[in-house]
Amino acid sequence: MAVEKIKIRSELRQLKEKPIGVFDSGLGGLTVVREIMEMLPCEDIIYFGDLARLPYGVKSKKQIRIFSYEDTEFLLQHGVKALVIACNTSASVSLPFLKKRYDLPIIDVIFPTAEKAVKFSFAKRIGVIGTPATIQSRAYEKAIYGISPKVKVFSQACPLFVPLVEEGWLKGDIPKRVAAKYLQLLIENKIDTLILGCTHYPLLRETVQDYVGEQVVLIDSAGPTVASLTKTLKEKHLLCTREKFGKLRVFVSDFPRNFISVGERFLGCSLEGVRVIPIEQIIKNSVHETNGEKNGNENEEESHLSPVRRA
Repeated sequence: MAVEKIKIRSELRQLKEKPIGVFDSGLGGLTVVREIMEMLPCEDIIYFGDLARLPYGVKSKKQIRIFSYEDTEFLLQHGVKALVIACNTSASVSLPFLKKRYDLPIIDVIFPTAEKAVKFSFAKRIGVIGTPATIQSRAYEKAIYGISPKVKVFSQACPLFVPLVEEGWLKGDIPKRVAAKYLQLLIENKIDTLILGCTHYPLLRETVQDYVGEQVVLIDSAGPTVASLTKTLKEKHLLCTREKFGKLRVFVSDFPRNFISVGERFLGCSLEGVRVIPIEQIIKNSVHETNGEKNGNENEEESHLSPVRRA
């Protein structure tokens, strides 16, 4: 009995010391990684940015689910103990299907952010900006209405915000004109809270705030998401107990010319030791044993994916 207890404690300790996996379609998810490093400094983190297939926000739902599945499989191959979907588009389209397939803790950026927005909105008039896929999914609207049916939600897709951030155009006339085009209707609807529904958008915070005015509270996903992650890890006794700083490993599927400068802008510190994993390898490593077979509980879009994977 004593030997068995020691074995269980040893296995639990090993599980606690496994890394947290984070994925995004690009580098925006590094804003979430930055928050994890600040709030949970002892945790190891593995980040995957799918830059070769960026942006997800203009892809079909079927394609987004496939990409999200492959991103998750890559992180599971590195033995992660929990998964953070740091991509609003992936979370809005793929969260239910990923939770159905995997039994590890999966944290998304949408519900925690919606919850915080409802808390901060006194007028109960909340604006949401995001990629076309996120806005079309109505994921934030559904989350907000589930928390408080009395809130009015006004949504706006902002497809040019991501390329502006990726190119480093965060200030100046062009970002201001683009912001004015997207945000005018939200201001006319008298919102008092605005959700930045994409992990790229916090880098445009100053431009957005200037246009909407100081009376509008901006809510980004990093803080609420990591708070939710921390709560989940505590409840499942998975918080790392080491007394030293954790390590960050960053993997990407492509290495654009301005990768380091953009990545460090998101992360808030130097970005070193980045490994490029060719997208062909990502796809190959998540090849599905039941390719082409149908599962009676799944729809046609997901029939090519493998059975439930236990992490």
